[in-house]
Amino acid sequence: MRAVVIHAPKDLRIDTLPETPPDADEVRVRIGSGGICGSDLHYYHHGGFGTVRVKQPMTLGHEISGTIAAVGSNVPRARIGQRVAVNPSRACGTCEYCHAGMRNQCLDMRFMGSAMRFPHMQGGFAESVTVDARQAVPIPDDLTLAEAAMAEPLAVCLHAARQAGPMFGKRVLITGCGPIGALAVLVAKNSGAAELVVTDIAAKPLEMARRLGATRVVNPLAEPDALKPYAADKGRFDVLIEATGSEAAIRGALELVRPGGTIVQLGLGGDVTLPMNLIVAKELNLKGTFRFDPEFELAVQLMARKVVDVRPVITAEIPFTDAVAAFELATDRNRAMKVQITF
Repeated sequence: MRAVVIHAPKDLRIDTLPETPPDADEVRVRIGSGGICGSDLHYYHHGGFGTVRVKQPMTLGHEISGTIAAVGSNVPRARIGQRVAVNPSRACGTCEYCHAGMRNQCLDMRFMGSAMRFPHMQGGFAESVTVDARQAVPIPDDLTLAEAAMAEPLAVCLHAARQAGPMFGKRVLITGCGPIGALAVLVAKNSGAAELVVTDIAAKPLEMARRLGATRVVNPLAEPDALKPYAADKGRFDVLIEATGSEAAIRGALELVRPGGTIVQLGLGGDVTLPMNLIVAKELNLKGTFRFDPEFELAVQLMARKVVDVRPVITAEIPFTDAVAAFELATDRNRAMKVQITF
């Protein structure tokens, strides 16, 4: 089989690798679609992120879907030809966090397309992948493989919404409207936010946010005073979903959150300095959000029931043999939102 493999920064190749037959509890999935994530772009441009670096060739990709091509001997419910979204998380199931129902915090997590472990966990940008049968979540016939490949990033935003708490009737601010920020807009809208304001410093993401249901969009560089009214009376927003990881965006947004409000830090951009006096004085709830767990199957259900429509976020589908062009396009926020590669 062929796969999209990172060897070093800007060294992305189409390599030929052996297919892995499934063990008793596994299935082999022939991949149809795969979305390029921000972490994939970090591997492509920089060879990793933070202290994580690629130390051996690694197949990228963890937003994937496809069709079951082979079934292990101990998998009674899966069938060849079944279309599935693939959950890239494989928790150990035995550590203290798995037992506590916090599998996203698993001490021995195996997450596809990640260099955090060595040997690295190979990803899903390949003509086929072999996974635990529980990772292959069936999808209905009227859900496209492109939509199914959005289950992972949508699950990330659903988990962030769980951290935020009820948003029905609330004023919600989302800072940053890349692919994750855009999906957060969809989740907040469908959670009943009464007012949904989205900020970004690029025009195309803001156009997308408006299309997805934002009540107002603001470019803080072009309109530096546009958000000042929301700072009145110690702040007006009940919930801030911060999707940039930028220190400037975080610090500016904290002024706009009302006392007792909740900040969910969804974007990652490295360590930042926060105004702790402000956080303490306003009694703000600062929460992290990391991956997902039951939200993956929920994401599939919401898309299957047409509650959440992710199709507008998918702006390009490119054959995997043109992976370099796909990654370059995904890098350009003025031309693309979610770029997927097809197999």
